[in-house]
Amino acid sequence: MNDDPHGGWPGQDPDPARRPQRPAGPPRRPAGPPPGYGQRQGPGQAPWQRQGPSQQQPPPRRPQRPPVAPQHEPDLITHHEHNGTTDRGYEEPYDDEQYGPETDENGKPILTPAQRKKRRWRRIRRVLLALFCLFVVIPAIAFVITYFAVDVPSPQSVAATQGQAVTYYYADNTEMGKDVPKGGNRQILTPEQIPDIVKKAVIATEDASFETNSGFDIGGILRAVYNQVTAGKGGGSTISQQYIKVASGDDESSLARKWTELAKSFKMNQTYEKKDIIAAYLNIIYFGRGAYGIESAAQAFFGKPAGELNASEAALLAGLIQQPGRSENPKVANERWTVALNRMVQNGFLSAADRANLQFPTPIPQEDKQQAGVVNPFIRDKVKDELAANGITDDVYYRGGYKVYTTIDPKAQAAAEQAVAEGMKGQTDENLLNALVAIDPKTGGVKAYYGGPSIVKGPNGKDQKGRDWANTPQNPGSSMKPFDLTAYMQLGKGGINSTFDGSNNRQFGKQTIRNAGPGSSCSAQCTVSEAMQRSANTVFYDMVVNVTKPGPVAQAAKDAGIKPAPEGVSELYADNNIALGGGKTAISPEDMAAAYATFAAEGQRRDKHFVVKVTNSQDEAAYSAPEEAKPAFADDADKSKQIAGNVTESLKGVIPFSKLKCPNNHECAGKTGTQQHTYRPGEPASAKDANSQTWMVGYTPSISAAVWVGGDGDKALKGKNGKSIFGSTIAGPIWQKFLSLYLNGKPGERFDKVKIIGGDDSNTVPSTQTPPEDEEGSTETGTPSTGPSTGPSSSRNEEDPPSSSKNPPTSSENNEEGGNGPGRGGRGDTE
Repeated sequence: MNDDPHGGWPGQDPDPARRPQRPAGPPRRPAGPPPGYGQRQGPGQAPWQRQGPSQQQPPPRRPQRPPVAPQHEPDLITHHEHNGTTDRGYEEPYDDEQYGPETDENGKPILTPAQRKKRRWRRIRRVLLALFCLFVVIPAIAFVITYFAVDVPSPQSVAATQGQAVTYYYADNTEMGKDVPKGGNRQILTPEQIPDIVKKAVIATEDASFETNSGFDIGGILRAVYNQVTAGKGGGSTISQQYIKVASGDDESSLARKWTELAKSFKMNQTYEKKDIIAAYLNIIYFGRGAYGIESAAQAFFGKPAGELNASEAALLAGLIQQPGRSENPKVANERWTVALNRMVQNGFLSAADRANLQFPTPIPQEDKQQAGVVNPFIRDKVKDELAANGITDDVYYRGGYKVYTTIDPKAQAAAEQAVAEGMKGQTDENLLNALVAIDPKTGGVKAYYGGPSIVKGPNGKDQKGRDWANTPQNPGSSMKPFDLTAYMQLGKGGINSTFDGSNNRQFGKQTIRNAGPGSSCSAQCTVSEAMQRSANTVFYDMVVNVTKPGPVAQAAKDAGIKPAPEGVSELYADNNIALGGGKTAISPEDMAAAYATFAAEGQRRDKHFVVKVTNSQDEAAYSAPEEAKPAFADDADKSKQIAGNVTESLKGVIPFSKLKCPNNHECAGKTGTQQHTYRPGEPASAKDANSQTWMVGYTPSISAAVWVGGDGDKALKGKNGKSIFGSTIAGPIWQKFLSLYLNGKPGERFDKVKIIGGDDSNTVPSTQTPPEDEEGSTETGTPSTGPSTGPSSSRNEEDPPSSSKNPPTSSENNEEGGNGPGRGGRGDTE
């Protein structure tokens, strides 16, 4: 039956023109009908397979759109071929503008490639605009605001804040004295009063782009950033920036400070001419020797006005601007002078020919008069070094109005000076020098520091600063043996009850090692403890060469607190000579006192220091010293204590054996040391038995003290009546006197007992041996010198005066360690 009002078969469209037209383009749905289309409706048929007036549209595959009423009956599948592509006419019209774009499974519009590209570039433009505003527009506005908000200080106002005295205090908070800057005339020079060669030297060295930059150098800033990232050297500050930094006194590493500095530098260059800027800089910058400004520096270094400086002198002062705290180091001064001259040539300020003819300008000796109320220069220098390492550098030292609270105990300092004076009384050898350093084992604080006379007569008869012998390394001799024993126990090789052959004249390869006399030798089964008392060289040389090796000995000394270069001045040379403290091994008295303090502190090491705290002119804390302790000889504190306690046990017997005494009611331990003089042709026969360095280092539970008495270099020293000196003849009595004075009235102390290491593992220590008598009543045994030599040399023990009739010196053949010749290091004249 035909239900179509227009007639024809069902599915036929009598009027094709009435059929909705499909938009051009690819089909939006599969061309073919769904499977089963046109079949009779069954229970499982989908709604779109139903026919008749109740026929419904298939579920939408796009956003909901109004249904379109059918205009005809569907074609019968038998009327046309179906190849999967023929348009069957069952799709309804679709318009993107009317119904919106297609969406993905998350409901987001699906964009065309062109739309995606357009959106991506829109985002990039927005990001670039934001970055431009963030890094250009906003900083520019902020810079303008800062520019008008800041002022550039004048050199006169800056000079008023420089050159302030630094006040020092003892450990009991009483005033020690003041360190007053001695920079000479603080006259502010005009640009015309400063020689052009001085300006050119400073510009070439500090800021080659000075004449063209606007207060800051972008290239220099980028180089500084690169150097920081790559751990290189060099900054990016211009002369203008350096002036602002000095003028503000603010060296904080912050973006806010740097920002303000850049604004002030730029404003300075917009306000003043270049000649005024370089003059202002030269009038306030620090050169060393307490000299701020070029006029003060010219007077302090060359004793002349700035207007008379020549090219070589100008180059040295320009070079020292970067390292003013090391102006007295000849090597550093020469290096900085060379750098300045080379840069002057590179920048066309000096011809290569003129550069080749210039000689290094030796500064005048530094006058440092010790006046009442002025702090000891040796203590001052140690404090300044310590402060410089902790942020209060030499160039700001005199600008803070600082108060320095030191660790120096006035009673200990007075005791040290008195003990030295009494110990040296009656000595006639003008080559004898001395030093004494005492350290608190419980804190690491230096209680007393005496480095010899602080003022000496110079070649021209004028007073000049003396040399600090407490900070000068020397061969330690047998005072090195406790570190031999420490390394031996650290490696688990044995302990103080272990035995070695302590007989005299033992052969080690081509090297003959001997003990001094009957008092320093012991049996072929000599315990380490007895060998320490007698200072038997053959035992400790055997221990190091054949058991522990030199490297661990050097490490044990470092563990105890000795600081070799570059951190300190000492030298630990890991060859066989280190066993007996000879050769190139050299240790300063302050390092030796610090290392023995670790034994006194039961194996806990604390860094030696001179400063407790520092406050500025407003009494605000500027620095506080840490007092951290850590086990020195083992990771485990108990093991470190046991090793240190065993060293102490072995050193207790040295005191009576050397005919010294502990203070009343106090236990003490220590070790003497002597370095033999190298005899040279032409010297008197008495020089063959002479010594050049002597030591006494020892401690109680509350104080460690090192005393050195020796010469400036390898000199044949003589005591009273022209006899050789040993560790127990001058240094020992000075040490004993100091402890007696300092500990007088203080409660008695004893060392903690520890389990004995080594040997039969018993908890007993061999009894103290009775010292043999000699013609001076001394029991010192002396150390053989086994340093590099150019020929055979006498090699003998280290502490007892040898008896020429009973035990004449034995000539030793030289091997790789050598003898005691002029090539060895660690003498008094070593820097």
